Amino acid sequence: MRYWLLKSEPDVFSFDDLKKRPKKTEPWNGVRNYQVRNMMRDEMALGDLGFFYHSSCPVPGIAGIVKIVKEAYPDHTQFDPSSEYFDQGSKLEEPRWLMVDVKWEAAFKTFVSLEMLRAEPALADMLILRKGNRLSITAVEPKHWEKICELGGL
Repeated sequence: MRYWLLKSEPDVFSFDDLKKRPKKTEPWNGVRNYQVRNMMRDEMALGDLGFFYHSSCPVPGIAGIVKIVKEAYPDHTQFDPSSEYFDQGSKLEEPRWLMVDVKWEAAFKTFVSLEMLRAEPALADMLILRKGNRLSITAVEPKHWEKICELGGL
């Protein structure tokens, strides 16, 4: 099993929004970065766990945990001209962009803010804390996973 951190802007789609979805499940669509697409395609697997991270908001941080419940498949928004994620260069027979389905798994008792992540020495080498990292999905090492779960009260 692998661990991940998945970023979403809470005013677009939040951890609470995911909890309200039927079966608490939603496609993680709109990824338009080749490195992230390749991680979803080549590395993410059923049952992997991820942190749901609220980004680009007044208090960014981790709200809880999601599970990967469907492996990578074509992102339908790339073919929809009305979607902000439309990609006219992507072809039905050879889709460029993929998505996975995630399911709400558990909420943290304590929201783990970016400030809390930065203040924890054991997390100093975590990818999300590196300057210039803007990827919407990053791998999380088991030692970081355990520490963050502890900070969140799980």
